[in-house]
Amino acid sequence: MQIENLEENIQIQVETNYLAEQSDPDSKRFVFSYHITITNHSDQPVQLISRRWLIVDGNEHSQEVEGEGVVGEQPIIAPEDSYSYTSGTVLATNVGSMQGHYEMRCDDGETFNAPINPFTLATPNALH
Repeated sequence: MQIENLEENIQIQVETNYLAEQSDPDSKRFVFSYHITITNHSDQPVQLISRRWLIVDGNEHSQEVEGEGVVGEQPIIAPEDSYSYTSGTVLATNVGSMQGHYEMRCDDGETFNAPINPFTLATPNALH
């Protein structure tokens, strides 16, 4: 029996958006949303148990965020299916980044971390 490398079978896509209407640059408040799609390319269902984020702003101030599930849910993602959600964060600068992982659980109770590669949060025209 071949053991598959589960974390390699979880694809995570991220789209970010600057929310100008919720931001106040004069008060150093920059609000960003991120839309994440998690696709399960393994042959078994997986459940998203928890998340861990490292959020870094342009001043290299970092914060870690950990918690159960995402947006109040611990979704089960069937093989070749996807789960999407939108959330947000507030930075003190107009550029920052996020990265982390989701803890996932298989039907057999095995858990693994699905890495979330670093992605950039930036106001329009902040990066050339």
